[in-house]
Amino acid sequence: MIFFKRNKKDSGALAQAKNSPEVIICGLGNPGNSYENTRHNCGFMALDLLAEQENFKIKKLKFKSLTALEVIEGVKCFVMKPTTFMNRSGEAVIAAMDFYKIPPERTIIIFDDFAIPFGSLKIRRSGSDGGHNGMKNIILESGSDQFPRVKIGIGAPPHPDYPVKDWVLSPFKKTEGKTLEDALDRAVKATRLMIKGEIDRAMNEYNGKG
Repeated sequence: MIFFKRNKKDSGALAQAKNSPEVIICGLGNPGNSYENTRHNCGFMALDLLAEQENFKIKKLKFKSLTALEVIEGVKCFVMKPTTFMNRSGEAVIAAMDFYKIPPERTIIIFDDFAIPFGSLKIRRSGSDGGHNGMKNIILESGSDQFPRVKIGIGAPPHPDYPVKDWVLSPFKKTEGKTLEDALDRAVKATRLMIKGEIDRAMNEYNGKG
């Protein structure tokens, strides 16, 4: 009787398939201590909260990102915080998507949005970049706008003459802390639903002000 003999290449492919994630979760932001508490880093903040709740660290350097491979809500997820700076986020995201063969529809992007009120969420299944440079680069690099996303409202600049760039890179005030914490918590809850493919439920439960 002849049995199938698996070669080393086959074993490696099976091992890779076993360890491959089903979903990518990417929070957008800028690396470095000087950006830690800025409005543009809401995506990083949301992932840090998710990691704290799930008791894991986002620290392995891969695909120009700090990453972790974890099971969340019963689904193996690749969690990533690009270190490319915001305007080149697509380089990191597309590298991970290509390696793991994950389509845009299973790549969740979390980021800030100054076009919606501070503390509000806007969850969408797909769509344009909405003027966000990180999302713009991801769409440009991938050629697709079919990314589910969680947008965290940081509010508009305080007056029309206030430069948007300065606003998104400004730190949150202490008085905004409670509203920010609540928004991040709801963003994580929405992301948990989206991981399981329940995007409509996430939109119904978490779109708008908490």
